[in-house]
Amino acid sequence: MREKFVAFILALMVLFHLGTVSQAAEPHDDRCVILVSVDGLANFYLDDPLADMPTLRKLAKDGARADGGMICSFPTVTWPNHTTLVTGTTPAKHGVIGNNYLDRKSASSVAFIPDPLFDKDQIVKVPTIYDAAHRAGLVTAGIVWPATRNARTLDWTVPDMFGKEAWPKYGTPVWLDELRKAGLPVDLHGSWTGEKGGGVKRDWLYTRMTRHLFQNHPPNLLLIHLVEVDHVEHQYGPKTPEAYWSVSYADDRLRDIVEAVKLSPHRDKTTLVIASDHGFFPITKDIRPNVLLKQEGLLSKEKKQVYCLSQGGACMVYILDDANRAETIKNLKKKMAAVEGVQAVLDADEYTKLGQPTPEQDSHAPDLWLAAKSGYSFTNSDSGDDVVTPRKTPGGTHGYLPDQPDMLGSLVISGHGIKPGTKLGKIQSLDVAPTIARLLGVKLPTAQGKPLTPALQED
Repeated sequence: MREKFVAFILALMVLFHLGTVSQAAEPHDDRCVILVSVDGLANFYLDDPLADMPTLRKLAKDGARADGGMICSFPTVTWPNHTTLVTGTTPAKHGVIGNNYLDRKSASSVAFIPDPLFDKDQIVKVPTIYDAAHRAGLVTAGIVWPATRNARTLDWTVPDMFGKEAWPKYGTPVWLDELRKAGLPVDLHGSWTGEKGGGVKRDWLYTRMTRHLFQNHPPNLLLIHLVEVDHVEHQYGPKTPEAYWSVSYADDRLRDIVEAVKLSPHRDKTTLVIASDHGFFPITKDIRPNVLLKQEGLLSKEKKQVYCLSQGGACMVYILDDANRAETIKNLKKKMAAVEGVQAVLDADEYTKLGQPTPEQDSHAPDLWLAAKSGYSFTNSDSGDDVVTPRKTPGGTHGYLPDQPDMLGSLVISGHGIKPGTKLGKIQSLDVAPTIARLLGVKLPTAQGKPLTPALQED
């Protein structure tokens, strides 16, 4: 009898455990998570008294913040990092290894940014959080999220693409028609992408499109990308008067989103996740490694034995001469390391630790990676005789090694399911997608990151 009783108790425990697991994995169709990317919003701005951001600071106070900053993917540029945010994986795993890459056969650059060539399923190799949410029966939406062209699991979408034909061709037709009828100038977006100050109007439009969604097609997951901070910092640099204006403008757009949430039937169960894809460094000098290659006889108009492709504060080095690859890598490591402004020359043993693939793992991958110091940026130019040249005007960029104070991204999570006043310390962008999955009650087993459980209330 005792053995039967023990077996009965064990069976009950198993059933209880299975029920708990099943309940935890059940998708929450009465909730909404909004992932807002403020492109280029470095973590340091949240502690800077000159940065006027009352909305974001209140969200942080009422919720959770990565007060030590967020380590982003290397290179710290837009397309890889937005893909990491929604997959919870490194570029080596998700496949978007830079803003572009070099085709080894043609020795020409192939662009990922801004999705001119490839659909999402052609370049993103692992499931995204919006894939998981859609397949769980939840409503998904994306407003100019990178690497989402023709994403079949976004129910309502306009891609992050330039030109007048992009939205009519790749956006959700019925939604665009509704937006036109509502008086929103969606047909001007293509021309705005070509304007120097077009980001101001674009971010304004994106938040109005958010409001329309909440009123008419409330999603359970919304991805929205705000762009103007990045544009301004590239032109003027971080911590400049123009940059402080741009972060204040971005905060106003966050306020618009907070107000729009009130129109959603999910308003009492909405969580805001505000993240950035990288920080920013000021730049005053350009590094032109292709000039060095030209001087070494490795690059000419007739033949490219080696070519360097800039990612801003990082640079890809492709050895196109297969017969002499090992020797060329050895020699270039020494040559490149001696160049003014170069912080690191990374071979496979080093860059794989940063989440980048080898050429054997991904044919798009380079043989070496270069990382610059703050104040320096790589360019593709091979003109002239100077490898390092002063810039005509100062500016700013990103792409650098990620775990440096001014290159850390921001992360604030606030709203339903979040413990107020939580300080998360320093976290990784890999953890964002798993955290959203936990909030929505969906599974994302391919993610390499972990949910930020200290911020999460028990469901």
